Amino acid sequence: MNILKHVEAHRIHRNGWLRAAVLGANDGIVSTASLVVGVAAAETSPEEILMVGVAGLVAGAMSMAAGEYVSVSSQADAEHSDLERERQELAANPVHEHEELTEIYIRRGLDAELASRVAARLMAHDAIDAHARDELGISDTTAAHPVHAALASATSFTVGAMLPLAVVLVMPQPAIIWSVSGCSLLFLALLGSIAAHAGGAPVRTAAVRVTFWGALAMALTAGTGFLFGITA
Repeated sequence: MNILKHVEAHRIHRNGWLRAAVLGANDGIVSTASLVVGVAAAETSPEEILMVGVAGLVAGAMSMAAGEYVSVSSQADAEHSDLERERQELAANPVHEHEELTEIYIRRGLDAELASRVAARLMAHDAIDAHARDELGISDTTAAHPVHAALASATSFTVGAMLPLAVVLVMPQPAIIWSVSGCSLLFLALLGSIAAHAGGAPVRTAAVRVTFWGALAMALTAGTGFLFGITA
């Protein structure tokens, strides 16, 4: 029997790590650039600006890793709990579970007889997999992976945070605010474009969205730093 080769290039399998990586990189650029711009607006020295930026990088990377790990672990715990409950229900009342699966396939467009046969065949092959996918919405593509999410988020945050810090290293103090702001907006636009391309989404919309929120964050932080610099 010939098996049809799947040639379509779907990108849904990237959702887990792509979300964590984009969130980490975006937060790394925005938070570090905002911190640098805010401190620079308070008329501090380049050494102090760099020190604060590096401290923000370390703290932010650890916070992102811990936050992702805890939140995704909670999702994984909920998934495991649902799967265990489903195993118990399959063992206690397989007839009812077959009826549940049949009803799901009927709602998706199959007639009752075919739906019942499909449910029976899939349950005979792998009952828990069939119920996890079609009743609970859990699959290998959507399953939670805490360690992957934590590593992707922390790594991408570090890379993102290093970009505005690199600008601080090469620019003189009077130009730090505008150079970090401008370069960071370019970095954010590039990040939005890359993320959109990787996920198959419109590039321009993603780039504008991430750049707008980054600019707003830096403007607010710069204003705060300026006020503290005036009153100091």
